[in-house]
Amino acid sequence: MAADPDVANVRLAELVAALSLGIDLGFGQPMEHVLRQCLIALRLAERVGADEETRAVVYYTGLLVNVGCHTDAHEQAKWFGDDIALKATKWDYSPTSVRAKTTGLRRLGAGRPPLHRLRVGLAFATSGYREINDMFSHHAAMAASLADELELQEGVKLALLDAYESWDGRGWPHGAKGEEIPLPARIVQLAEYAEVAHRMRGVDGAISLARQRSGKQFDPALAALLCAEAPEILGELDAVDRWDAVIDAEPALTVVLSGERFDAALGAVANYVDLKSPYFAGHSRAVADLAAEAGSVLGLPEGDVRTLRRAGLVHDFGRLGVSNTIWDKRGPLGAGERERVWLHPYFTQRMLRASRLLSPFGAIAAQHCERLDGSGYPQGESGGAISRPARILAAADAYQAMREPRPHRPELSPEHAAAELRSDVRAGRLDAEAADAVLGAIGHRVPRRREGPAGLTAREVEVLRLVAQGLSNKEIGARLVISPKTAGNHVEHIYAKIGASSRAAASLFAMRHGLLRDVELATAPAS
Repeated sequence: MAADPDVANVRLAELVAALSLGIDLGFGQPMEHVLRQCLIALRLAERVGADEETRAVVYYTGLLVNVGCHTDAHEQAKWFGDDIALKATKWDYSPTSVRAKTTGLRRLGAGRPPLHRLRVGLAFATSGYREINDMFSHHAAMAASLADELELQEGVKLALLDAYESWDGRGWPHGAKGEEIPLPARIVQLAEYAEVAHRMRGVDGAISLARQRSGKQFDPALAALLCAEAPEILGELDAVDRWDAVIDAEPALTVVLSGERFDAALGAVANYVDLKSPYFAGHSRAVADLAAEAGSVLGLPEGDVRTLRRAGLVHDFGRLGVSNTIWDKRGPLGAGERERVWLHPYFTQRMLRASRLLSPFGAIAAQHCERLDGSGYPQGESGGAISRPARILAAADAYQAMREPRPHRPELSPEHAAAELRSDVRAGRLDAEAADAVLGAIGHRVPRRREGPAGLTAREVEVLRLVAQGLSNKEIGARLVISPKTAGNHVEHIYAKIGASSRAAASLFAMRHGLLRDVELATAPAS
């Protein structure tokens, strides 16, 4: 397992920047869209002479401005179909314009049969419009709440609360106008829209956007500044490492997390990710706690248990990149929908890998849907390729998911979930040791004599490990203090159970099922 990150401090900027990559996915944008808008916002703040404290508010507002927009993705999908496709249209029109509202109405019930769309339209006319109109206020409030949990300065919370206000007073939630809107909120809003316009249509596109919406959505002074200095403000965004540039650009005193404060920040972000769907509420924290308890049952060192718990908190960050039309679907998933689901562990790893101190958690989380027999995802890894902490996390996640309701089934009872987990062990999908540790941690009775994959007994697993090392029946007998004949009988039974006819085939089976990880390497006889 990777070294305990508590040997060094993690910067809050790294965690928030990692989360921003998931926000990009949730808006159907290329990763690093938010990082780019943050850099643009800082350049604007510098040119208006903002002091260090104001620049710090701009920095964190820029990274968190849209974090609340996925917290009601379930409702967005209910009204408009694919919530990610809906949010991807955000920058096409001014949010208060007639065209924006018309586009939203055209999406009612998108992706569903005509009769369903008619029903959604009627429901929207009676109650939905008010619910949708309140979403902007909800998004702002949720983003500000996360800033509060992360112990960011008051200015960040105030800027996030006014992030959807408009210079002309037609925004949300209170219709604030002009300089009533905090300067950081005005800067970040312009930077956000300018980033998309610049990426799609170049410098001229960004200038055109700023001019069109100056005095309406945007602060006219800021819009004029962008137009006057667009090449400098928007330049070289693709020529720098945007992750390093954003982390290095953190203004004022660096916010450093360690120990309990780091765990609290990870837990806060995990809770917000779980808001993606009501079916996931509390899932990440429950998996993290269960995995850590299982690690303790197995006698892992304290640092490894802590790492395992943190991997559990981040393991589903990548869910942000998958539409709620998939997560909340009541029927079976189609092939394309399954492919999207299979990507979410990869998305998690991608979000965390740029940070040296967060990437170990992402590496564990990336394997939590892999299975020992190669039937898992996203890589189809098998056997020894799956790390021990990932096996524990996989068992904890599988059990916890079964204990929670899903759109296609009710929650399973503890006994039913335990039986399903053991069935996966017998089928060679989950690690027996990890599953027993999870069941023991949750309070299930775990038999001392554990059956291994293909029905191997504990003694047969011992023999198979020695076979894989190249030991003869005589050597196996000496090692286990049994006769060579008894050892030979064990080998014969093992080969029959696993369908092997040679040492190589038996060794491959052992590797695929992770049965060799605790073996001290012995020198095999030359062939």
